[in-house]
Amino acid sequence: MADVEIALNRFGIGWKAGEAPPANPGRWLLDQIGRYDPAPAAIAALPRTPEQIGKLAALQTARTERRQDRAEAAKEPAMEPAMAAAQPRPEAQLLKPLRDSYVQAAGARMAQAVATDTPFMERLVAFWSNHFAVSTDKATVVGLAGTFENEAIRPYITGKFSDLLFAAVRHPAMLLFLDQAQSIGPNSLIGQRAQRRGAERQPGINENLAREIMELHTLGVRSGYTQADVTEFAKALTGTTVTGLGRLARLLPYDSGRAAFVEQLHEPGARTVMGKKYPQAGEAQGRAILNDLAAHPATARHVATKLARHFAADDPPPALVARLEQVYLKTGGDLPSLYRALIHSPEPWSNPGAKFRQPWEWLVAVQRATGLVIPAQGGQFSLNQLGQPTWRPGSPAGWDDLAASWAAPDALLRRVELANRYSRNLATLDSRALAPRLFPESLSEATRTAVARADSGQQALALLLVSPEMLRR
Repeated sequence: MADVEIALNRFGIGWKAGEAPPANPGRWLLDQIGRYDPAPAAIAALPRTPEQIGKLAALQTARTERRQDRAEAAKEPAMEPAMAAAQPRPEAQLLKPLRDSYVQAAGARMAQAVATDTPFMERLVAFWSNHFAVSTDKATVVGLAGTFENEAIRPYITGKFSDLLFAAVRHPAMLLFLDQAQSIGPNSLIGQRAQRRGAERQPGINENLAREIMELHTLGVRSGYTQADVTEFAKALTGTTVTGLGRLARLLPYDSGRAAFVEQLHEPGARTVMGKKYPQAGEAQGRAILNDLAAHPATARHVATKLARHFAADDPPPALVARLEQVYLKTGGDLPSLYRALIHSPEPWSNPGAKFRQPWEWLVAVQRATGLVIPAQGGQFSLNQLGQPTWRPGSPAGWDDLAASWAAPDALLRRVELANRYSRNLATLDSRALAPRLFPESLSEATRTAVARADSGQQALALLLVSPEMLRR
C-alpha cells in the first residue's frame, strides 16, 4: 500500500471524488493540524447545550406531572380503558424534539466528515469522542450527545490532554450519563439539610464518574489505583452538577442549563488519592486531582496505547507506544505533538490492511469515494443496521477498536446488503475507472477482475464497496 493510500485511508477517512491525491502525504497530514476548524458551518448551526437542557427540563416536568396525576387518579374510581387511552401524553411530544435534534446532529457529523478537507482531524474527533464515550441508551443523553462532541471534544483536540479531559468530564452529557449530577456529599450543606428533615431519599455520593475517569479516560485498568482512591476522588467531584434540572432546579438559583460547581453540594474536607493529599477547597480540589491524573505516567501509556492501536495495528507496536508515551510526558500531554509523532513514525505507514474499517468510517469512505449523499435519517438507519449507531456504544468504554469486533460474517453480510442498495443509485458510475483511483498501488488482481467481469455497473460498484481494499485501511 502506497503512502498516499495510507494517508488517505488509515490517517484520513477515504479518498474524496474529484480531489487530487496529495503529492506529499506526510506534509498533507501535518498541514491539517493547523487548518482544522473546530466549528464548521454545519456544526456551528446546531443547537447548543442550554437549549437542549431546556427541552430536557420540560420533558422531566411533564413526566413528574404525569406521575402526580396517576397518583391522584389512583384515589378516584377507575376510568374506562378507552377513555384512559385517549388521555394526552405531553411527554411524547416533548421527547420528539430531542430525538429530532439527535438525528440532526448525527447527520451533520456525517456530512462534515464526508465534505471535509481535513479528514485526519475528523478521524481524531471521532477517536476522542469514543475515548470519552457517552451513550444515548440513556434517555437524558439523547439530545446532548451531539452538543457533547461539538462543545467538549471538537474545540479541544488541538490543545493539552488535561484541557480535553476537563471539558469532557464536566459536560452535562457526561455528568448525566454517569449520574454525577445526582452525587451529593452527605456532609454538604444540602446533605445535612436533608438529614435534618429526615427526607425519604437521603443524598449520597455516586462513584460512576470518578471510576470511569480513572479506568477509561486516564490511568487505565490495573494501573495502581484502589477502590479507596475512587471513593475519595468521587467525594472531591461532588458539587459538579447540571443546572436547571430536577429537584436542584427548585433548590438552587441556577437556570443556565450548563454544568456548574455548586458549593452547597460539595463534600467538605481534604482528600487523599493515590497517596497524595489534596487540601484544596471546593472546585479546585477535583480540578487538582484531574490535573495530576492527566500528568500521570500511566495516563501517558494508556493514551499512547490507544492511539497506536487506532493508527497502526490491533496489537499496538511496543516501539510506537513507547515513543508516543515519551512525547506525552515530555510535552505535558500536548495533543498536536502526539499527532506529529504518529505521522513521523514508521509503524503507521507499514503493515497495510492491518486495521478493519468500523461501520461509521466505512460509510463515510463510501460517500467520499462515490459522491453518494445519504440523508441524516437514512445514515442513522444504515449505522443501526451495521451495529454502530452514532453516540450509542451502550457502555462508557465506547466502541471496540479491534477487527474481530467488526469483521464477523453477519456484519459483513449487512455491508453487502447496503452496498447493493447504494449501488442502485450509482449504476452509471464507472467502477472500473474508480477502483485504481481509490487504490492505485494496492488494488489486487482478484478485485480488479471481479469488478471488470461484473454483469452490470451496479454489481461492479457493489463488489468494489465490499472489496478487501475498501473494508480495510
